[in-house]
Amino acid sequence: MRKPVKVEVGDRLPVREIGPVTQTDIVRFAGAGGDFNPLHHDPEFARKAGFATPIAMGQMQAGILAGWLTDWCGVEHLREYEVRFLAAVLPGDVLELSGEVVAITEAGLYSAAQLALEATRDSAPVVSATATIVVRSGRGGSA
Repeated sequence: MRKPVKVEVGDRLPVREIGPVTQTDIVRFAGAGGDFNPLHHDPEFARKAGFATPIAMGQMQAGILAGWLTDWCGVEHLREYEVRFLAAVLPGDVLELSGEVVAITEAGLYSAAQLALEATRDSAPVVSATATIVVRSGRGGSA
């Protein structure tokens, strides 16, 4: 098990770029999650729904964002995760994942940090999220 990261309010998480998203990515995620809504794989259905192409399911972006977060802090330290879907993601989109420590609740050697997270496309948010993770506080070492 990894030690919790050490952070301070205002710290920014390392940015990651994902993509471009492909139709294959979307179909593979649909297969893994069992979401076979034609909006995610049928071009004609997507056009009739008002989209230029099939769109990625929101849970795909939520999962990408969660995976990036837990790569950094360790899944064993994630306590809460909540997402809000803001815009559709299309094949060809490149996502930038970023986050910031917005608060820390001190509780001895290990504390809780509240994070604000975001996935953007061309600087426009597609998913926003909040998370709470266990962190080291005090003089517990470096991040």
